[in-house]
Amino acid sequence: DAHEFLNYLLNELVDILEKESHAAKSDPETSSPSEKIANGPKNSHPNGTQKEPLVTWVHKNFQGILTNETRCLRCETVTARDETFFDLSLDIEQNSSITSCLKNFSSTETLNADDKFFCDKCCSLQEAQKRMKIKKPPHILVIHLKRFKYIEQLGRYKKLSYRVVFPLELKLSNTVEDADAEYSLFAVVVHVGSGPNHGHYVSLVKSHNHWLFFDDENVEMIDESAVQTFFGSAQEYSSNTDHGYILFYERVVAGSTS
Repeated sequence: DAHEFLNYLLNELVDILEKESHAAKSDPETSSPSEKIANGPKNSHPNGTQKEPLVTWVHKNFQGILTNETRCLRCETVTARDETFFDLSLDIEQNSSITSCLKNFSSTETLNADDKFFCDKCCSLQEAQKRMKIKKPPHILVIHLKRFKYIEQLGRYKKLSYRVVFPLELKLSNTVEDADAEYSLFAVVVHVGSGPNHGHYVSLVKSHNHWLFFDDENVEMIDESAVQTFFGSAQEYSSNTDHGYILFYERVVAGSTS
């Protein structure tokens, strides 16, 4: 799966960079290579109290921060918890857009009945409202469209060929920051196939203002309008099996031209 491979690749790169940094800081005269490997990298977590975690180029480019806000409906106390992310996984619906999916991602959810929230101030379970917001947008925003869904009635996963429009220019208006974060699409991973257990991956990459189509060893230049053909199908069943699966957006710096 392309999404699992992306997560593995980014985490593996972080591990390699942390090990290299740790080895470079170790005294070569007092620490043998085997000892360096045994000691391992400096793996402090964001919630840890030891040393600051190493910030690699992977973090600088791909890492963003989400804040999970829960508001008790009895005392109105808001509890916020931050968490880092390398990509956003979005649920999709038929004939929707990335903007709509992002709004649903940040929509307010009511916690009641068996899902009540334990409020520290009330010292009891209470009804609450919960929402997820983007506190710090990353430089490169990776959006994973959840096109593979488990259908209980079928007892298996099914590929959703839904039409989801992803614009060339995207604004994140649901962030904690005052100003909208503007992004430009520069790559798309496409899944070709009608089901989740088989298929093929191709990719579209924008380089020097030209879109390139990568299919294994074959590379060809395509028109920008061709990106729209990978939005998905308006019908439930269609002969088109090429669908955008992972999107890569780069943040546009104020004052620059995209």
